[in-house]
Amino acid sequence: MKRKSWKKTGLWACTILMVAILPGMAIAANAEESAGAESMAAMVALKKQEPFAIKVVDAETGRGIPNVELMTTNKITFYTDSAGYVAFDEPGLMNQKVFFHMSSHGYDIPADFFGNRGQAVDVKPGGSVTLKMNRINIAQRLYRITGQGIYRDSVLLGLKPPIKEPLLNGQVMGSDSVQTIKYRNKLYWFWGDTDRVAYPLGNFRVTGATSKLPDKGGLDPDVGVNLDYFTNKDGFVKSLVPPLPDGAGIAWVFGLMTVKDDKGNERLLAPYSTHNPEPTTYGILIWNDKKEEFQHLVQFPDKDDWRHAGEGGQASYYEDNGKGYWVFTQHKYPNLRVESKMSAILDYTQYEAFTPLAPGTKYDGANTKLERDAEGKLVWGWKKDTPMISQDEEKELIQMGLIKQEDAKYYQLKDVDTGDEVRIWQSSVEWNEYRQRYLMIGQQGFGKTSLVGEIWVAEAPAPNGPWTTAKHIITHADYSFYNPAQHEYFSKDGGKIIYFEATYTNTFTKSIPTPRYNYNQMMYRLDLNDPKLGLPLASAVKSPQQEGGYERDSRIDVLRIGRYRNG
Repeated sequence: MKRKSWKKTGLWACTILMVAILPGMAIAANAEESAGAESMAAMVALKKQEPFAIKVVDAETGRGIPNVELMTTNKITFYTDSAGYVAFDEPGLMNQKVFFHMSSHGYDIPADFFGNRGQAVDVKPGGSVTLKMNRINIAQRLYRITGQGIYRDSVLLGLKPPIKEPLLNGQVMGSDSVQTIKYRNKLYWFWGDTDRVAYPLGNFRVTGATSKLPDKGGLDPDVGVNLDYFTNKDGFVKSLVPPLPDGAGIAWVFGLMTVKDDKGNERLLAPYSTHNPEPTTYGILIWNDKKEEFQHLVQFPDKDDWRHAGEGGQASYYEDNGKGYWVFTQHKYPNLRVESKMSAILDYTQYEAFTPLAPGTKYDGANTKLERDAEGKLVWGWKKDTPMISQDEEKELIQMGLIKQEDAKYYQLKDVDTGDEVRIWQSSVEWNEYRQRYLMIGQQGFGKTSLVGEIWVAEAPAPNGPWTTAKHIITHADYSFYNPAQHEYFSKDGGKIIYFEATYTNTFTKSIPTPRYNYNQMMYRLDLNDPKLGLPLASAVKSPQQEGGYERDSRIDVLRIGRYRNG
């Protein structure tokens, strides 16, 4: 009886429990279904909602700043595009007050009580905010020239970018080290190794493009550059250096030159180097206008000989004693040149170094032989059979007493503010009409914040110097900014405003690559009248004629007297 009673009781208990639970289960199921529907509705709404526009500007100029990192408190990072915009649409952070840490090379924002540098922003779909940063750099960062997503965020925000291809051009993800020259009324651009979209390996035999000159339909250099790449049928950039006699897989060009051929036609020449992966050969290429690629002209006989311009640096035209020359910054300073004639350029024995070494000798430490005149004065001159000396070698000769206190010194560049040594690793030198001087944009080696990320400006009365003092104008903390190139064709106001670029990359650092920006070219603008530079007014700068010892021809300074010898 008790057992039967228990079964009855249990049955009734189960029945009562089920009656009690089932409505709850139904309610929970309905709640889950409702929540799921709400979640789906939220997702649909999220897809439809407009992003929030964040623009970061230079507090002094009001111009958008490219490459500013914005980071939330949970470490989500965003980077402003070339117009200074971020299109923010992070799920879960819309309709919230969001704090963004802000940082950028050469720019700053005041820290709060706890040391945080940034700003809290009310994020709302379709809304916008403008944030300001103070520029520490003297030069202004303008825009990225190469790579994917140059104006990505501007496009997402529905804004009109200033260039034709704001998202992807020539399938280029990144390009190294630019060379630019005016040729046949266009600008020709060439780069080194180039990354592609479809595979980690890209083009290692020179990438190229053209653009219109600013005064012939091209964009204002403050705005950007419309690049027209040489491409293959698949849309990726074309390899512009065909197989060469040495069979090496990698080819680079440096020190571009234009020269008249024997028919009087303008031709574009490029010193080249090949690598496999170590340097293999040097020589000269010529541009084929019909095939739109380079052709091989000559391979120089000895890769260890200093008489070539295919290793690095930029080229600049100048005249000396009535002859035109191309002078190269391959060896860090403009201390290598060749006469601007096809026959001379193709003959490695015609290349000259600016050096104080005795003819036919080379640097040999304490045994180095220097050339002196009958009065005992050191003779710096252009010499065909004698190599140049480096900044470090000149310093060693000074320390050993071989170069005396009263002797001319050409490469002992000092910080104008502190007197500290400034070691130049690569540079670009051009005549500046406004300053009536040759202007160097130099990349420092072993800078205070990075190995090769600091940029300096210096000036001299001749392309070969003497280079004495420099001013720091750009910093990249633990990041590289190498192989700078001035754009003389972009200068404004008679040379008062100049433009230059270099390769922005984490190479030679331990830094994490900046998305989209890494391994690409960044353009900067420098006002030579900026009081932060501390340069005397251009009107107060004596011309080479007034100083004596120099002759001005067109855009050229020619050194003529005393202990200097012009080849």
